[in-house]
Amino acid sequence: MGRKVKKIKFPHLLGSKWTAMREVMGWRHFQVRDRRDRQGVVFAELVSTCQPDVKVWVNAKTLRNRQLWRAGWLSLDEQRELAELETIASEMAASSGVASSTAPTPPA
Repeated sequence: MGRKVKKIKFPHLLGSKWTAMREVMGWRHFQVRDRRDRQGVVFAELVSTCQPDVKVWVNAKTLRNRQLWRAGWLSLDEQRELAELETIASEMAASSGVASSTAPTPPA
């Protein structure tokens, strides 16, 4: 029988660009320079694009948290706009008693 192929977690991580929603060590724009797998957990080394000696290792799963990170490089105006839209969506969901979701609700 053939060997089992191990699924690669985060296959497109290297070289990807990220915007921190809050400053990290004084910077917001980062690029993944390295990745490490440790006991089934994937870590990404993020390097500031403006100051390459600023580096931070994060669990790659935290990059999926949209309150902390956004894929690509966003301007401050784009970040503010996204934050406002999310606030409006959560307020609307709270006032209607429905949980906020990005997926459309199926018809009843």
